[in-house]
Amino acid sequence: MKKVWWTIPVVVAGAAAVRKSLPGHRTDDRAGERWLVVTVNRPVADVRPDGKLPAPLQRFEEKIDVRVRPAPGDRGAELAVRLKEPAPASSSSLPARLAGQDPRQELRLALRESKAVLEAGEVLHPDTPPTTRPTPGGKLVGLLTRRSGGEGVL
Repeated sequence: MKKVWWTIPVVVAGAAAVRKSLPGHRTDDRAGERWLVVTVNRPVADVRPDGKLPAPLQRFEEKIDVRVRPAPGDRGAELAVRLKEPAPASSSSLPARLAGQDPRQELRLALRESKAVLEAGEVLHPDTPPTTRPTPGGKLVGLLTRRSGGEGVL
């Protein structure tokens, strides 16, 4: 067990070097930009009829790349979008995301709304106000609902 402690950093560094040298590893300038994807329970032809985007995504039409393809297992279609211009690193930091200044937050929201419009015909919102009188629990749920709007998660 002597002098074994140094093997862990060596193994980790070697694995990282091998991963970067693999042919499938992305090295282009868009490597940090991921596609935002939702599965829509509609046929591919219904997701983008006549080449038109769903209404919530139309305001981003010039700023985004769009990809529509069949979802695995015949489960509808996958609608994928990403910004054509990568978001600046300063806008994707935690403080910027919490302040709602990340441009990807609006795109995530538009993608979720597009899924709702395609599947239900409208964007469904919770009843407002959710209760007849403000309670501590209701205020907490309201706060969490407002905070999750840009990211889609709490």
